[in-house]
Amino acid sequence: MLYKDLMAASSIPMILTIIKKEETYGYEIIQSIRTISDGNIEWQEGSLYPILKKLEKKELVRSRWSQTMSGKKRKYYSITMKGVNELRVYKSQWMLANEVMNDLWTNKVAV
Repeated sequence: MLYKDLMAASSIPMILTIIKKEETYGYEIIQSIRTISDGNIEWQEGSLYPILKKLEKKELVRSRWSQTMSGKKRKYYSITMKGVNELRVYKSQWMLANEVMNDLWTNKVAV
């Protein structure tokens, strides 16, 4: 399980990455993270939907309602160009942080 502050820092780039792959809905995002993390990251709907709303407000994602075969309404999310660009920035920052941490932990850098 990730520390709360690591979860907060990583949630937006994780969500944007999942949505970039394909249009999806909230429960599917939760399941994707659970699967990818081998069950080590568990998001609840109560924490995911406020983030999705924030991403919509920032115009990083857009949503649309669709009706399922059973008649249930479901909100689907897709990434915008602004979101793709923001994801590029997140990715480069995370890669830099990861590189530095790996160097520190493998003693490549004198500490």
